[in-house]
Amino acid sequence: MNMLSRLSILLVLLVLFPALPRAQEGNRWSLEDCVNYALENNLRVKQQKLNVDLARENLSQTRANRYPTLNANASHNYNYGRSLDPITNEFSTERLQTNNFSISSGVTLFSGFQISNNVRRDEYELQASSYDVEAMENDIALAVASAYLQILFSKELLETARNQLEITREQVERTALLVEAGTQPRGGLLTIQAQEASEELQVVNAENQLNTAYLDLIQLLDLREDVDFEIEVPDIDVEYEETVEYSPLQLYDTAVQIQPDVRSADLGVSSAEQGYRIARGGRYPVLSLGGSLGTGYSEGRLEVAEVIEAEPQMIGQTASGEAVLAPSFDYKTQVIPFMDQLEENLNRSIGLSLRIPVFNNFQTRSSIGRSKIALENAKLQRQIVRDQLFKTIQQAHQDAHAALQRYRATEKNLEALEESFRYMEQRFNVGVVNVTEYNDAKNRLAAAESELLQAKYEYVFRVQILDFYIGNPISLNTNR
Repeated sequence: MNMLSRLSILLVLLVLFPALPRAQEGNRWSLEDCVNYALENNLRVKQQKLNVDLARENLSQTRANRYPTLNANASHNYNYGRSLDPITNEFSTERLQTNNFSISSGVTLFSGFQISNNVRRDEYELQASSYDVEAMENDIALAVASAYLQILFSKELLETARNQLEITREQVERTALLVEAGTQPRGGLLTIQAQEASEELQVVNAENQLNTAYLDLIQLLDLREDVDFEIEVPDIDVEYEETVEYSPLQLYDTAVQIQPDVRSADLGVSSAEQGYRIARGGRYPVLSLGGSLGTGYSEGRLEVAEVIEAEPQMIGQTASGEAVLAPSFDYKTQVIPFMDQLEENLNRSIGLSLRIPVFNNFQTRSSIGRSKIALENAKLQRQIVRDQLFKTIQQAHQDAHAALQRYRATEKNLEALEESFRYMEQRFNVGVVNVTEYNDAKNRLAAAESELLQAKYEYVFRVQILDFYIGNPISLNTNR
């Protein structure tokens, strides 16, 4: 192998090896990574953002209704048989070619303030759509956090089950030796072997629970590719958070000012109020200003092109019998040129139009009634959203307190059971206690460990909810 080949291989290794740890690390997703990915790729969020774009287009159109309209028209016609020339207003029996051109413009001067109220309503609708996107993103972020914590819980539960199984296997080996030595009955070995089989099943169940938790998060993220998905495992310390010290009412007073679903409901009321004003505007007259500019061309419009003097024509006789002659002329005509006709046929108009509603089958009255009902419904919906927010915060606050108390009590219980199990294990190893007593102590210890994990992640999640409602981002304290 020559020097050039060695240098090439060395260069490749230097490029690839530093990339391998990054690639492996890149497969581990933090909670923030999961939340950001879900918000960027969730189809429902994208669909809701399209509703924002639609509301923006509606607002643009409503604002444009303030401006005058401007339209241009052109026509080219061939008429056959007896027809009326639209330019000369004369009948013609020959083929007739005509052209018409016009420009018209109009603007609404007054319509009961409906245009301005429509603009304000669509502005509220646009803002509400934006808050709806934020509310959906918040729901997805909470769902991702819940799924993420479920994976962490399942991981620790699996680790606990494996540790318990490892302890039991060690006891199986010790008991087998004692049975061979004749110091323990064979029934004790069978009992602890049954315990081992039961704990192997618990490990399998914990593995399945972890796989299901991963699947839930993967589906929530809409990860359709076959990726090696793994989450980061942060160090989570259960500490008393200041958020729990606040009363539910204090938390609600902060949340009601910033939560997007509440602000969207408030804008819904404002939009409904504008809708009521729009409906009432139907009772007012509509004043419009319009104008037009038009011209046309017709083959039927002729002009004299040449005068030809002909033989004089006798038009009578004198008293003496002499003929009285008059000059006679022939005429050659031609169609007036196109551009000349456009200039000569130019017409202009301008005028005001006033439409006064007198009776329209009670349509205006019905519209006002419907908009008034919609306004009352929007106010009720606003109150429902606020009440639901307070109930959610109240429940999360109570659950956080209960989970913390449960965690502290379970932690003390676990410490006592660990001490009791160590003592029981020592006595079991010397044959003082039987297998049944040993398994009972071990099962109580495993149940306490599982309950401690449940209380731990329940408290962490409830605190995340409380922090979220007062505007703090969803994240976990990690020591990396």
